Amino acid sequence: MPLRIILDARHIQDFGIGTYIRNLLGGLAAIDGENRYLVVCSPAHRASLPPLPRNFRSVLYRHSDLEVVDHIAFPAFLRRLGGNLCHIPLNRVPWFMPRPYVVTVHDMSRQLFAGTGWRNQLSLYRSRRGLMRAAKVIAVSGATRRNAENVLGIPHDHVRRIYNAPDPRFYETPSAEESAARDRERITVLERYQVTYPFVLYAGNIRPQKNLPRLIEAFSVLRGELAGHPRFQHLRLIVIGDEISQYPAVRRAAAQSRAGQSVRFLGYVPFETLRAFYESAEVFVFPSLHEGFGLPPLEAMACGTPVVASNVSSLPEVVGDAAIKVSPDNVFEIARGLRDVLLDPELRSRLVERGFLQARKFSWDRTARQVLETYLEAARRPKS
Repeated sequence: MPLRIILDARHIQDFGIGTYIRNLLGGLAAIDGENRYLVVCSPAHRASLPPLPRNFRSVLYRHSDLEVVDHIAFPAFLRRLGGNLCHIPLNRVPWFMPRPYVVTVHDMSRQLFAGTGWRNQLSLYRSRRGLMRAAKVIAVSGATRRNAENVLGIPHDHVRRIYNAPDPRFYETPSAEESAARDRERITVLERYQVTYPFVLYAGNIRPQKNLPRLIEAFSVLRGELAGHPRFQHLRLIVIGDEISQYPAVRRAAAQSRAGQSVRFLGYVPFETLRAFYESAEVFVFPSLHEGFGLPPLEAMACGTPVVASNVSSLPEVVGDAAIKVSPDNVFEIARGLRDVLLDPELRSRLVERGFLQARKFSWDRTARQVLETYLEAARRPKS
């Protein structure tokens, strides 16, 4: 008998979680025509849902999961829907959540860096309770799985590692005509942003663990080393992601850096614009101190751009041997990794080739099939 699976899509417009929800829906729609899916979203976000087949139906719900009333209202709403299973795509489980349900854990940074105050301890308790009551927990990397086990004490066999993957549009192989059109579009994008110089690219949010102040400092060192270089003397650092006004520490780091005038913050950009910047960058850099998974390095690899990334957290398992891995605590090591890629054509060519292969190890077809297996297993488990 087909299952009625409820998927909470209220965060479909978020930067990272939204990418996960959209691509998971697309992947499930492509492989599962038997089970019935109820996709919960707010009225304002309904238009963000991807095209879905007849066994998928959107259901409107007006409360945010940040509201206190959601602890009661959302479980009551789910009981009225009468599903066999609910998937919460991030670790924010309502207090009275009906079982069985599946939770995806993307990132444990809040738990890892939580203080000792009572609010943080209450947050830790809520996180652990939500995961322990779940029929199954999905962790997006081995590192995130280990964090869930070590920080929250979640049993090893209660957590399944299912990798994320880049947006399938990064893998598209255009025809000769489409390729020419994309090249023209890329040139238009660069002209629109007045980018007439070689640049190092960072894409992602700008939270403290992303390590942007050290990246800016490393870029300042790099600029000093390349002063007078015929190709890279006007090198810039471009940051795509959050609005810089929300992060005064990063703004101060840029203002105080010797390379401050060579750092540009563009905020959020549409997919086609992001792809154009990936394809045009000399090198992509991702010096994060902690990642639940780390999609941007794979997106850059899929676009044929060499990558310099941290050697900590989940990033080594994500980038494999297809990136230069550096210590995120060492400004000079970050600068050296960037310099090596910029000045060594053979290294650059090798990283591009390996990057294409590494990015294709991750796919939403594989992810969706593993998630569906998890749904079927969770629906069979007893509620106790």
